[in-house]
Amino acid sequence: MDDARMEVVMGLIMHGGNAKGQAFQAIQFAKEGKFDEAEGALKLANEELKAAHDVQTDMLTKEAQGEHTEVDLYMVHGQDHLMNAITFRDMAIELIELMKRVQKLEG
Repeated sequence: MDDARMEVVMGLIMHGGNAKGQAFQAIQFAKEGKFDEAEGALKLANEELKAAHDVQTDMLTKEAQGEHTEVDLYMVHGQDHLMNAITFRDMAIELIELMKRVQKLEG
């Protein structure tokens, strides 16, 4: 694998992993009732997802321009990290909203 492809794959993995980690941190803050901190962690997760999405969009743009991207296990792994991070972030948002409702009802 050449350096350019490795950079793309590592961008997907790194930003996806960072996003998932921030979403997990957001859930932990919410469990402690620290909803402002949870929202901050979700904001950071979204920034990481945008960075990963930018890497993916660049790759898709090149594909549309006729520059074929070889799909191998590394690329699949990188895409898997990104999709899992998106799903995890979405679930974190829902969990945090539920925790806010529970706190309000218990309050």
